[in-house]
Amino acid sequence: MLIFKIFRADEWAALRKDKETAGAPIDVTDGYVHFSTAEQAAETAAKHFSGEEGLYLLAVETDSCGQDIKWEKSRGDALFPHLYRKLALSDLVWAQPLPLLDGVHQFPAGLAEASA
Repeated sequence: MLIFKIFRADEWAALRKDKETAGAPIDVTDGYVHFSTAEQAAETAAKHFSGEEGLYLLAVETDSCGQDIKWEKSRGDALFPHLYRKLALSDLVWAQPLPLLDGVHQFPAGLAEASA
């Protein structure tokens, strides 16, 4: 299953340069890399990245992360995927810009279907 990480442009650039990252500042503070499922990603963007331009959406296949992915309760008691190691550039299935249009981030069409 695909899970998703939203990065700011500087975080995305650092991952490309360094080939791995402990994540965004909130990830470093919490001790794991926060991810969302396809169904959770838009709400995550609205809640934590409202109005921000220059974002990137990264997709990771959970199978490639093995036991380092833990599903834990978070917002609304929903289970969210958390990665308990550094995120490696090689973990990515794809990455693409997450444009902002009229104040709403535009996710790829069919994201939920593509993640299954």
